[in-house]
Amino acid sequence: MSSNISNTGSNTTVSPGGLPSRRNTELAMLIFAVLIPVFAYANVGLAKDGTVPTGMIGYGLGLGLLAGVAHLVVRRWAPYADPLMLPIATLLNGMGLVFIWRLDLEPSITTPQTGGPAAPSQLMWSTLAIALFALVMVFLKDHRILQRYTYISMAVALILLALPMFFPAKNGAKIWITIPGLGSLQPAEFAKIIIAVFFAGYLMVKRDALALASRRFMGMYLPRGRDLGPILVIWAISLMILVFETDLGTSLLFFGLFVVMLYVATERTSWIVFGLLLSVGGAVAVATFEPHVQQRITAWLDPMGTYVKSQQGMLGYSEQAMQALWAFGSGGTLGSGLGQGYSRLIGFAAKSDYIFGTVGEELGLAGAMAILLLYGLLIQRGIRTSLAARDPFGKLLAVGLASAFGLQVFLVAGGVMGLVPLTGMTLPFMAQGGSSVVANWALVAILLKISDTARRPAPAPAPSPDAEMTQVVRP
Repeated sequence: MSSNISNTGSNTTVSPGGLPSRRNTELAMLIFAVLIPVFAYANVGLAKDGTVPTGMIGYGLGLGLLAGVAHLVVRRWAPYADPLMLPIATLLNGMGLVFIWRLDLEPSITTPQTGGPAAPSQLMWSTLAIALFALVMVFLKDHRILQRYTYISMAVALILLALPMFFPAKNGAKIWITIPGLGSLQPAEFAKIIIAVFFAGYLMVKRDALALASRRFMGMYLPRGRDLGPILVIWAISLMILVFETDLGTSLLFFGLFVVMLYVATERTSWIVFGLLLSVGGAVAVATFEPHVQQRITAWLDPMGTYVKSQQGMLGYSEQAMQALWAFGSGGTLGSGLGQGYSRLIGFAAKSDYIFGTVGEELGLAGAMAILLLYGLLIQRGIRTSLAARDPFGKLLAVGLASAFGLQVFLVAGGVMGLVPLTGMTLPFMAQGGSSVVANWALVAILLKISDTARRPAPAPAPSPDAEMTQVVRP
C-alpha cells in the first residue's frame, strides 16, 4: 500500500482529500480588511482635529473581533467556501462604519431631529449581523433544505412586504416598521432573500415549461400566453408595492430579480424584453398619479431645476440630488481627503441614501471605483458560486442572491450619481441601516454555504465488494 504525501510549502490549508480550503488565504486578507478601515478612521481624526482619535484602538479591536469570529465559524462549518466573500464584506462594512462616524462629526447632520450619532448603533447592528451570520452557518447544514419551503417562503415574503402598509410613512414612503426596543426596520431587506428562495424553487420546477416558445419574431422567442402568467403576477405585485407603499426601490428590485432569474433558468432573451417593457410601463403609469414617485423622477430628470425650486421654498422639492452631483464633481480624481468634504450640505440623508456621495467627494473617482469594484467582485464570486454549484436549486439560489445584491448596489449608486431615479434603498454594508447590514450578512452566509458545498471534494466511490484486493509490496 502506498500513500501520497505532499508539502505545499505555502500558508494554504490542505484538506484530507488533497484540495486547498483557502482558509489561511482568507485570514490573511481579513487582516488587511480590518487594517484599511482602521487607517481610514485615523485619517478622519487627523483631518478633523489634527490628532489620532481616541477610539481608534477600540474600533480596530471590535472590528477585528467580529472578523475573527466570522472567520472561525467559516473555518469550522464551511471549510471549502469561497475565500474572498468574507474579507470583501468585512472591508465594506468597516469602511461604512468609518464614513458614518465621519458624518457624525458634522453638527448640521447629527442633530436630535435626525436621531443623533449613528456609528454606535451601526456597530451594534453589525455585531448582531455577525451573530446571525454565525447562526446561518451553523444551523443551515445544507442549502437544499430551503427548497422544501418554496411556497412558504413566498407567503412569508409577501407578509414582510405588506407590513409597512400599516405603519406611518417616513419621508414620503412606507418602507419601515417600528418595533419597540429595536426602532425602525425595513422588512424588504429580508424579503429579498426569502423571495430569491421562492424563485429558485419555483423556477427549478417550471423552467422547462417557461422555456417553450410558440413562435419566433425578430430574432426572439415569444413566450406563450399561458406562460406569461407568472411574470404578470409578479409585475402586478410590484405595482401594488409601488402604489400602496410608494417604494420604488423594492418594487424594482422585486420585479428585476424575478426577470433575471427567469432569464437564467430559461435562457430566453424575450423574458428580459418583456420584463423591461412591463417595468417601464408600470413605473410611468404609477408616476402619473403618485406625487412621491413624481418628485423622485423630476429630481432625476432635472436636478438643477429641483434645487432652484427648493431654494425658493417650494414644498416637495429637495436639493439633495444636485448636492450629491456637486459632491462627485468637487471630489475630482483623488478626492478632497477623508473628513475634508462638505457632505453636510447634502443634509439628513447623507448617512443613508446619499452616503455614496461622500465616498465620491472624499475619495474621488479612484476611491468610488475601488468601492464599486469591491461590490463587483463580491457579485462575481456569487455568480461563480452559481456556476460551480452541483444542484439546480443551488445554481438558481446563488445567482438570485448575487443578482439581488447587484441590483440593489446599482439602484442605490446609480440613483446617487443620477443614472436612475433615487429609490430610497440603502447601499449594502455601508449606509446607515440596521436591517440592511443584518440581511446582507445573512445573504453572504447563504452564499458561503452554497460555495462550500460546490467546492467540497466529492466522496470517493465505495469499492466493490467483489473486487479482488491486491497489495503491491515494493522491494
